[in-house]
Amino acid sequence: MSNLKQIDQELLPILKGVSDPEIPVLSIVDMGVVRSAKLEDNKHVKVEITPTYSGCPAMDVIGDDVKKALSDQGYIPKVKLILSPAWTTDWMTDEAKQALKKYGIAPPMNATADKAALLGQKKVVKCPQCGSKNTTLISQFASTACKAMFKCDDCKEPFDYFKCLT
Repeated sequence: MSNLKQIDQELLPILKGVSDPEIPVLSIVDMGVVRSAKLEDNKHVKVEITPTYSGCPAMDVIGDDVKKALSDQGYIPKVKLILSPAWTTDWMTDEAKQALKKYGIAPPMNATADKAALLGQKKVVKCPQCGSKNTTLISQFASTACKAMFKCDDCKEPFDYFKCLT
């Protein structure tokens, strides 16, 4: 569930123009990183953002990008980092998940998919290149901590899987 209702409509197009620095095809709004954005008067804006991980190294860049985007439009922004409740992949929009797939990253699956290993089951992640379910986990960590590395045993392409966090 995204937080679109907590973002003033006047600010939404500006914030949708701010990309995730690690995955530039995703807006921070579609990622669910923007928890709220409110006009406090005609110029002052308060934005709350939540990291995908508590130690996410991209949050300083995201905060600076939010301030710049709003300042460029004449607003005086204040950005606050909030850690609770913790970010979840449930906050990603369907648009974000489709953008991930088109970018070559398997989007997060449902909440129980990543817990299959606890029951001795193999995690089945569809290859974003060819759609095959004949894939193998290579590493729990990929280009960022929020992704795992898989390879497709059919098309032989390696790919990232955005881990499901709930």
